[in-house]
Amino acid sequence: MRLIFLGPPGSGKGTQAKRLTERLGIPQLSTGDLLRAAVRDGTELGLKAKRYMDAGELVPDEVVIGLILERMQQPDCDNGFILDGFPRTKAQAEALEQALQEKGRPIDAVIDFEINPELLVERLTGRRICPNGHGEWHVKFNPPKEPGKCDVCGAELIQREDDREDRIKTRLEAYRRDTEPLREFYAQRGLLRAITADGEMGRISKQIEQAAQGA
Repeated sequence: MRLIFLGPPGSGKGTQAKRLTERLGIPQLSTGDLLRAAVRDGTELGLKAKRYMDAGELVPDEVVIGLILERMQQPDCDNGFILDGFPRTKAQAEALEQALQEKGRPIDAVIDFEINPELLVERLTGRRICPNGHGEWHVKFNPPKEPGKCDVCGAELIQREDDREDRIKTRLEAYRRDTEPLREFYAQRGLLRAITADGEMGRISKQIEQAAQGA
């Protein structure tokens, strides 16, 4: 099963992707993770990406797609994968579609995470992370045992700059402008499967599995 998770920041794509990978045994392909790993390992594509990243520029689509296709050659992708965080624009979707068709590995379904924007803001502004990389919590939905402290190492939890309300609104505007046109792109291809991405986590997971099985 080859899936794309589509939805705004804070809609739960990453969390649900991890749950589904455990159930189906297929990997989650996060473009951010792939870029960091390629740069760390010094691969040819990683070195290309690093030049753009060091200059503060966006990594070109062809480099990102190259990383994705390279990752798909690994044996754990034989039974499928979940693309999380890519594509973000129609141009990226078109380039990805062409590349996957050439490889004979087209996308089976696109899971569209629909959620109330007000809930997104509440989710993201309340998120707190451990500066030492031990995880993340939420002041309301998943509070740490001791307020403001990491459950693992006791460090003071921090709020990312991107999780401040003004930044969130900017990110959501960018999503609506650049990424929402993908809904029409994939709907025209009969691939779009909408789910309601608020409520109990297990219920959301069940919706995703039902949508994927209907592909």
